[in-house]
Amino acid sequence: MSAAGGVFEQRTRTAAGAPATGEEETSVTAQQQPADPAAQVGRVIKSEAEWRAQLSPEEYHVLREAGTERPFTGEYTDTTTEGVYRCRACSAELFRSDTKFESHCGWPSFFTPLAEERVRYVEDLSMGVRRTEVRCARCDSHLGHVFSGEGYDTPTDLRYCINSVSLTLEPASQA
Repeated sequence: MSAAGGVFEQRTRTAAGAPATGEEETSVTAQQQPADPAAQVGRVIKSEAEWRAQLSPEEYHVLREAGTERPFTGEYTDTTTEGVYRCRACSAELFRSDTKFESHCGWPSFFTPLAEERVRYVEDLSMGVRRTEVRCARCDSHLGHVFSGEGYDTPTDLRYCINSVSLTLEPASQA
């Protein structure tokens, strides 16, 4: 994932989205950064019971089990409000509204994160295709996936396809 920079972790995921067990789990750094970029933004670690108590069932499914909300149903799919998008689980600032664009894919799309150390990348081999999962570097919650080379007229040629349920929007008037 050199186009996006940051840390790229190669990890095989099962069809259900859970990490596979065994020796297939490895870590690869795409560019020179600390081994754990999450340390830069204050790591949040909770038990699964704590996450279940904090999150709704849908939020838990997407954020903690790498699920996906149905397309065109999310709260922020068509939102044009200026502000900062935060991780719903830990409130880390992840994306700014000025990087959001209309991709007509059914989920909010951004062309870059607020800062590379705010997200991490995991190779996702589920669904029979190679994709790059995007996770919150602070709490390790699943956000969505990033795609490149799709022809969108953006500065990065990247599309961060993010589940609305993974985010909260702090309008600019409150920021």
